[in-house]
Amino acid sequence: MAYTTINKGSSYFNTVLYTGTGATNSVTGVGFKPDLVWIKNRGTTDWHRLLDAVRGATNELYSNATNAETAQAQSLQSFNTDGFTLGTLAEVNRNANTFASWNWLGANTTVSNTSGSITSTVSANTTSGFSIVSWTGTGATGTIGHGLGSVPKMIIVKNRSAVADWYTYHQAIGNGNSVFLNLSDASTATNAWQSTTPTSSLFYIAAGSSVNGSGNNLIAYCFAEVKGYSKFSSYTGNGSTDGTFVYTGFKPAFLIIKQTNTGGENWYMWDTKRDTYNVADKRLFPNLSNAEETGTLLFDFLSNGFKLRSTYGGFNGSGGTYIYMAFAENPFVTSGGIPVTAR
Repeated sequence: MAYTTINKGSSYFNTVLYTGTGATNSVTGVGFKPDLVWIKNRGTTDWHRLLDAVRGATNELYSNATNAETAQAQSLQSFNTDGFTLGTLAEVNRNANTFASWNWLGANTTVSNTSGSITSTVSANTTSGFSIVSWTGTGATGTIGHGLGSVPKMIIVKNRSAVADWYTYHQAIGNGNSVFLNLSDASTATNAWQSTTPTSSLFYIAAGSSVNGSGNNLIAYCFAEVKGYSKFSSYTGNGSTDGTFVYTGFKPAFLIIKQTNTGGENWYMWDTKRDTYNVADKRLFPNLSNAEETGTLLFDFLSNGFKLRSTYGGFNGSGGTYIYMAFAENPFVTSGGIPVTAR
């Protein structure tokens, strides 16, 4: 059996850096027509913008805020075959400012999914284990079809119609707990997932307004693991500059980490387009509007995982527990059995 079915991670996930123009701006180089685009101004304080093809171009959500969805006519205006087109909105296209965009491929179309008790609209890529799922809340417990054909390891849910936290399920913290993409809180006991692990066809939601508000529009981003391409797991920090090594089975291109055993620590986001050499240190924060930071909070991207190089408690405190999501640049071993070298 081949080690992986995905030899080139950038066929399904890709980071693209661009410079704003202040005028209509066609951003290319993604390599596919993205279904989810996450944008952040690197050089100044501005909110993270998430736009997806299921909700439709111009409709923004903000990972660092609880705000409901906002239509911005001059934001991302279209999803294109090799990227996307931006309008004049400064937060995504301020003249001469530098931006990062993180792009995921779904199905480039949607289907109605009736697997659950609540009908959903789904754009699912079963090869890469990513789906975008939209539904109308019922205000009661229910099940939602996600379309992946494999069990999601991480699910991020946002109520589009109301002020609400970003409820996040991660297999490493269990089905009775949540973390919140917009907060620095520790893992919190909730019944958001009915204390039930997702299946290969469904995930479970409670009656709460944040995950199933009656008559509200909701969106979920669902991620299943694909060997050699994605990983959603956890590790324990050692508090040393010779830090914990975390095996992923691929050379990461993108990494988000969150401490879960104590509150007060941010979510951290890195990628290999902003950090092209080790030691890596260019970080952004999904729960904050802060500009990109650099400095002593270091780690290495390796051919088969990542290694922490800092004693910082946010991602390598002694005995600290951390969850992560990672996507590959290349698998550790290709489908043809060829090992990948470190950078």
